[in-house]
Amino acid sequence: MPAPGVLAATLVRPGEYEIREYPLPEPGPGCVLVRMEMSGICGTDKHTFQGFTTQYGGRKLEFPIIQGHENVGTVAAIGGDGRFADFEGEALFVGDRVVVGANVACGRCYYCTHDFPYYCCEKTTDYGNNLSAAHPPFLFGGWSQYIYVVPGSFLVKVPDELPSEIAVLTEIFAVTVGLDRAKAMSAFPSESFRFDDAVVVLGVGPLGMCFLMKARMLGAGTIIAVDKSEYRLNFAKRLGADFALNAGTTSAGERLQMIKDLTHGRGADLVIECAGVPEAVPEGLELLRIGGLLVEAGNFSDLGEVSFSPHRLICAKNARILGVGGEEPAAYGPGMRQMARYMKQYPLREFVSHRYGLRDVDAAMRKSMEADSMKVVLEPWQ
Repeated sequence: MPAPGVLAATLVRPGEYEIREYPLPEPGPGCVLVRMEMSGICGTDKHTFQGFTTQYGGRKLEFPIIQGHENVGTVAAIGGDGRFADFEGEALFVGDRVVVGANVACGRCYYCTHDFPYYCCEKTTDYGNNLSAAHPPFLFGGWSQYIYVVPGSFLVKVPDELPSEIAVLTEIFAVTVGLDRAKAMSAFPSESFRFDDAVVVLGVGPLGMCFLMKARMLGAGTIIAVDKSEYRLNFAKRLGADFALNAGTTSAGERLQMIKDLTHGRGADLVIECAGVPEAVPEGLELLRIGGLLVEAGNFSDLGEVSFSPHRLICAKNARILGVGGEEPAAYGPGMRQMARYMKQYPLREFVSHRYGLRDVDAAMRKSMEADSMKVVLEPWQ
């Protein structure tokens, strides 16, 4: 009897999906087969669909690709001796609900052996990105009924009390580890990110919204959200923003003046750039006070270049810039536990705004780019 087929939404080239059928593999030693429940559409997925295929330090993507790296599912099979522990050391069994770590570091290069984050790895591979569906066992992305977890990957068990529509946010919430790093980035006259600091979040899509929520959890003072979508700005207020500025109806000069007015003329203590467009970077620097910090987390894909005065915006301001290349494995578990804890305070169950089946992947992608969506997910078995 032939092995059952697995359906997957496959990006054969930018802008073109096909629903393809792949063989259901048996996991080898050190591997796990996860039955997918839900997978989010990330900004990086949108950029790949649009043709921006240079990511993570200049790596070019190889098509076809099964996208999807924000993944929640249940363990279907464990290879080898059947034993596998999650990142926090808890034994996993068939039927356990897990989040799949988005990336796999090689563990051998200079950066891996010197405790740098995975995104510094010289040979990192990424589910839904540079792990191509051209090579068996093919199922390397979450927009599929199953995902094949390769050796060196990590899984994190989902707390029983955390619904999957919130657990699907785990990977992007883990990227907010950039704020934890900001607290350790000392400069004059004291630490970078302090209790009651004024924070501006440029772009409050899912990533920016998670940063906003994390900033509020860590004791930020005034939080200002900036976006072109009134839908997202209104949601940002429900997640802790004090003020919302529409970038579509205000000029950069007006936004600068508004933020100066809110900060006694100084500018923001911390700006978090999640808009994902190059021109947001110089605006973020412009909005900073002297000695302020820009957390750059939005430009994972290479969308081009911008020019600005490093003298005026960096040196004269003594500005600091912290690039965030991705999340860190140790942030997954704490992130899920905090989201479970804050479900009563924040409308996290509403974060997933639209759900689609695999055959509607094109409509799902296009909806994710519209102003009235927040987190759009695919449910591969629908």
